[in-house]
Amino acid sequence: MEKIWLYFENGLFLEAKSFGAKGTAFGEVVFNTSLTGYQEIITDPSYAGQFITFTMPEIGNVGVNSEDMESKGAFCKGVIVRNYQKRPSNFRSEQALDELLKQYNILGICEVDTRSLTKMLREEGAMEMVASTEISSKEELKTLLEKAPKISEINYIKEVTTKEPYKHTQGKYDAREFKHTTPKTDKKVVVYDFGVKRNILNELVTAGMEVEVVPANTPASEVIKKYEAKEIGGVFLSNGPGDPLVLEEQKAITQELIKANIPMFAICLGHQMLSIAHGYDTYKLKFGHHGGNHPVKNKEGKVEITAQNHNYNVPQNITEVADVTHTNLFDMTIEGLKYKNKDIISVQHHPEASPGPHESAYVFKEFYKMVRK
Repeated sequence: MEKIWLYFENGLFLEAKSFGAKGTAFGEVVFNTSLTGYQEIITDPSYAGQFITFTMPEIGNVGVNSEDMESKGAFCKGVIVRNYQKRPSNFRSEQALDELLKQYNILGICEVDTRSLTKMLREEGAMEMVASTEISSKEELKTLLEKAPKISEINYIKEVTTKEPYKHTQGKYDAREFKHTTPKTDKKVVVYDFGVKRNILNELVTAGMEVEVVPANTPASEVIKKYEAKEIGGVFLSNGPGDPLVLEEQKAITQELIKANIPMFAICLGHQMLSIAHGYDTYKLKFGHHGGNHPVKNKEGKVEITAQNHNYNVPQNITEVADVTHTNLFDMTIEGLKYKNKDIISVQHHPEASPGPHESAYVFKEFYKMVRK
């Protein structure tokens, strides 16, 4: 393995080993506490512009395969791991993780004390960093990082959204049959692709909905016309990367959809866009929520273990226009909303979690009931 050098905005400078793509990349570094599902995490478009630090020490041991891709590719800047296993051992594996990273020009960084790095991010917060297999000078890396645009200044939606509308017909993956299901559907919905995960689409179909995915800049008037003609029963706003406050076009589209009284459901970035469209701007968390083990209390008082991936959150005063349906038990931040006098629901966590947990998947059925009504 070749050497790779890392420089963080707090001044930390590290030398590590490299796998995956070569070169120099800039981005925001976060940590993820999931024990499984590294391929789904890496191919989640919501990580565009970020370096993912895995707290799970062994990564790469089961390889990767085409069935577990959460999108058409991978958009993160790099992955940071303690130990990279370059010889995968799993009957579903089609190639090594190293090959996937090279395919999508993503840096792989290993032989790093990820425990120490995670503690630093937890105490100081998510921060910008640069990694390079080409530049070993601390001062040169520092200068380059200072000149690089911040993640909060970049609209990554343009990079990850679909360019053309398409239909999605497959349901959830059946682990017993080793194939995707093909459920019956009887109500159509439009999905705004801000960086949608494939398993979200699978869950919508499994719940009974025919799914049409459209680009993030699709005019609201086109969708409203379909709703008024009863061609669709609702709209879904997807997850996605970056700071939602830079998405002025998506804010305006969402406001128009709200005025049209269309039943709506949103996850993660979509959840944040609904808040912003109602006049309640999001704020940035210190180090975000990234992992598959976050406890959330629902409106019935039951605790669900959830998957999460976000750096931004909706403000507490949104309770002026919405009722809180889910609360994060780690920090008591808002995780779910039902807007007052409207058929609009949203969650901050990921109920479609793949590979898991699956305790929150019922919200897709709730949306299905709304669009049928």
